[in-house]
Formats: sequence, structure tokens, C-alpha cells
Amino acid sequence: MSNVRRAAGGSGREGFDGGTNTGNRGGGAGRRIAVCRFGVAMLRVFWWTVLLGGLAFIVTAVLAIPDHWVPWAVALGAFALVESVVFWAGIIAVYLTSVQLGLKIRVIGILCGWIPIANLVALRLIIRTVAEEVRFETAKNTLDRRRETARVCATRYPILLVHGVFFRDTEALNYWGRIPAELERNGARIFYGEHQSAASVEDSAAELAARIRDIIGQTGCGKVNVIAHSKGGLDMRYAIARCGVGQWVASLTTINTPHRGCGFADYLLGHIPESAQRKVEHAYNAAASRLGDTSPDFMAAVRDLTQTGCERINRQIGLEPFPGILCQSVGSRLAHATTGKFPLNFTYPLVKWFDGPNDGLVAKPSFPWGRRFIWLEPNGKRGISHADMIDLNRENIAGFDVREFYVGLVSELKRAGL
Repeated sequence: MSNVRRAAGGSGREGFDGGTNTGNRGGGAGRRIAVCRFGVAMLRVFWWTVLLGGLAFIVTAVLAIPDHWVPWAVALGAFALVESVVFWAGIIAVYLTSVQLGLKIRVIGILCGWIPIANLVALRLIIRTVAEEVRFETAKNTLDRRRETARVCATRYPILLVHGVFFRDTEALNYWGRIPAELERNGARIFYGEHQSAASVEDSAAELAARIRDIIGQTGCGKVNVIAHSKGGLDMRYAIARCGVGQWVASLTTINTPHRGCGFADYLLGHIPESAQRKVEHAYNAAASRLGDTSPDFMAAVRDLTQTGCERINRQIGLEPFPGILCQSVGSRLAHATTGKFPLNFTYPLVKWFDGPNDGLVAKPSFPWGRRFIWLEPNGKRGISHADMIDLNRENIAGFDVREFYVGLVSELKRAGL
């Protein structure tokens, strides 16, 4: 399901549901796709019948008016009523259930809905988008059913997912998108870091160390396999090196982590007035405190992501992989600024100017760490962004199935006996 080029080089809660396997898509998600399929069918019927029926009524109008206009008008009214029922049944179905339509296409559909010809063009876009979603999700559901008994992601040790900066692990919005459910459906046992959204690497590492000890103590699992995104990779390296949890970590896979920092961050901090920095810091810390952070520190987190900050951290903990722990890293890049969603479409050219090919935030030279580095190179025009790597936007990307990529990573851990 993936055409991307992959280059490899040298609180006691399980999930958010108390241990229920949220990866089973046979229920709600299966019904959602069924409704999407129904909606697409209705909209296709509407599109073709309106097109052909409209032409037929135009032709017959010449013959029916003025002598037979009454039956012609009755037929037109009946036709319009039936078409209205078909259209609204279809459009409501896809608007309520489709994930891939997104806000942009929904707005296009609403704005063009009252403009003749343009409404049919917009409708074709909606039909194509949802039809591809149905095809893709049906194929993935079939794949998962076929390998269900194999439990390809049932690793010896559970998976600990560690988020990056400026996010929290919440029930309302999973930082990792559809990835945890896919892993669980294929046998994985998932835990989350549950640390603060913004703090220094040292403080975040202390929180993660406490979280790992908590998981080990409550489950008796012995060790965890850690998959950490962005700053989370730095936090976990520090936790292993300085917080004494290396004995409980079987593997560490960092995803788009700035191991050598972000050059453009140094530039921004050097050119944004300190007064402006303090205002942003105060606003963020106040908001984060209301959302659950106990002691958020916006500027400490940002400074530790600069090249200067990472140089200091790497001097403290080293860049070498940890003995006895499977250490590997992953990186990707966007192809163009326009293919990333805000704010990555804005930051991409800045990072490219300072550091070269990047994912919208982190450049390629900063990604490699550990005994193996996996570089995800886009084949098409889109590329793979910092947010795409955690399925933040729940978007099906042509040529790159992010859920299947993680299934591959975890199944490799299983084959390694971890």
C-alpha cells in the first residue's frame, strides 16, 4: 500500500480506555465506511440523472411548450423532488461520515452548491474523494482481517508512544491519529507518555522515567518498546541516559526527532524581541496550565530544540546508541511548502533555507540517530510532513500509508523478540 522510497542506514491507563482493544474496526468504523459507500452511490446516481435528465427536459421543453406544458411541468416537478431526495441522502451521508473530505472540500461543496455547472464539478470532486476513501479503507480492513490471527504487532514488551512538544495525550484528540488503533488491532499493547506539553528536555525526561516505572510496576511487563516523535525522542534519550530507566527500555525508535536541533529556531530566537518572546511564553504557559500541565515552560522547550540547545544536550548524554537497547531513527521530508498544512507550509521554506530538505520543522541532517536510520523519500509531489508522520490530520496520502508504516516498525520489533 505504499510507494514511498524507504532508505535505511547504519497514570496507569492502557491506551485511553482501560485496556479495551480500540483497534477493532469491525464495528463503528466498518459502519462508517458502509455509510460512505451508500452516500457515494446516491451522489453518482444524482450526478448522472441530473445531467442526462436535465438535457432531456431541455429538449422536450421545445416540443411540450406551449401546448403540453402542464404535464411537462408536472414531470419536471416530480423529477426535481426525486433528485432532491437522492442528493440530500447522499450528501448528508458523506458529509457526516467521511474523514478524507476535510474542511476544504466541504466548504467548496457548500460555496459551489448554488452555482450551475460549478456545483456538478464540485460534486465530482466530492464523489472521487469519498470513493477513494471507501476503496482504501476497505482494502485496509481486508488486509487486517487476513492477518488477524498472525497478530503481527503482538510484541513481547508493550509499546510506549511518546508525544512531541506543544501537545498532550488526551482522549478528545489522539496525538497519534489512527495509528494506535491499527497497532492494537494487529495485537499491540499501547501505553502513552502522558507528560506535559512543554518543558525542558530534562524535566520531560524525569516525567517519562516516572511513567515507565509506573507501567513496569503496575503491569510487570519488564520492559517497554518506545516510539517517540519529535522532541519526545530527545526526552527519551535523556531519560535513558540520566534518569536510570535504560534497564526497562527494550527499544527506542525516534520519529522525525531533531537530534541536532533546528537551525531556523536559533535564528528566530535571535531576531524576535525578548519582550515578544515573553508575551508568547506567558500566554502559552497560562493556557497549558488550564489544560492540565502542572508546570509548563514554553521557552525552555523551545531553547532545547535549537541547535545550540541540542549541542548542549548531546554533550551531556552523547549521541551514541545505548548498549543493549535497539536504537533506530526515522525521518521524512516535504516536497514543497504548498503540500504541508499550516503552519508547516510557512516554516518549510525557512527550514530549507537554513538546513536543507526537511519535514516542515526538522531538516534531514538532524534526524539520524542509533544503529539504523530510515529515510522516507516521497515519490510524488506531496511529500511527508512532520505532522503526517503521526497521522495528525488523519489523511490518506497517496503512496504512503502511515498506519501500515507503523505496523511494519512494530512487527520488526516482534521479529527481533522485543
